[in-house]
Amino acid sequence: MKKKLIFLAVIALALIAVFMLIQAGGHWDYVLPRRGKKILAMILTGGAIAFSTVVFQTITNNRILTPSIMGLDSLYMLFQTFMVYIFGSAGLTTMGKNVNFIISVGLMALFSVVFYKLLFKREGQNIYFLLLLGLIFGTLFQSLSTFMEVLIDPNEFQIVQDKMFASFNNVNTELLILSLVLMAGVAVYFARYAKYLDVIALGKDQAVNLGVDYDKVVKRMLVVVAVLISISTALVGPITFLGLLVANVGYQFMRTYKHHFLILGSMLLSIIALVGGQLLVERVFTFSTTLSVIINLAGGIYFLYLLLKESKSS
Repeated sequence: MKKKLIFLAVIALALIAVFMLIQAGGHWDYVLPRRGKKILAMILTGGAIAFSTVVFQTITNNRILTPSIMGLDSLYMLFQTFMVYIFGSAGLTTMGKNVNFIISVGLMALFSVVFYKLLFKREGQNIYFLLLLGLIFGTLFQSLSTFMEVLIDPNEFQIVQDKMFASFNNVNTELLILSLVLMAGVAVYFARYAKYLDVIALGKDQAVNLGVDYDKVVKRMLVVVAVLISISTALVGPITFLGLLVANVGYQFMRTYKHHFLILGSMLLSIIALVGGQLLVERVFTFSTTLSVIINLAGGIYFLYLLLKESKSS
């Protein structure tokens, strides 16, 4: 396993080196800080999405689900659309990126916590009921966003449209530092429950029989997932299929049940996908498309492959 992780780390570092140095033209004082911010944003975003997806799929015991099914991406877009609809594009500018980031993360995390508390208050509710409600809320948020998008001025809609696609250009340094601090706090909190993942992967009945307080651990894990997805979405925007893609490739490549290997492998694969995809966007497509379009295209095709594979096996 360690050899596979080293292999992935070498590829990730090689791509990062290429991204940092290609066509620099000797302007290191200008090029390196700008590209360094992009790289840090990709590492934080890729790590958060991969981490949360592996944990979420372990909890749900389903490898074709991603945390986006809980409606957090749709809630983020609803908030951005609502701000433009009520205050116009000037409202977002006046608010500033820092305040927008903090409110977006806080809103998505608060929604998740309240949602889980209300759901798990009642006995006998399972994780699939949670997913069903998440899907319903996500559809509701998306419908409300679409309704407001139709009503706002076409020029204002351009601002909303920019929020629909993940972008690593002009990332605010202060947001990167804040995201890093938040993710470090989440990692420390998660460390207490990481040991239960291998057991939870066996299923609820087996986990309970082996002494795991299943409902308590799952609630804590879901909060971790929600906060990580909130941070990554608020930082650069939604990337729907990245988690599905890197998590499943990670399972196939690592071929182990041990989650500390799976999580690290998936995080490295996510960084490789983002840095490699950004290189394609900048050097091959010359910014004629966005990274999220490439990732979602590859992830969507892979998702269809997984569905067809599952249907054949069943």
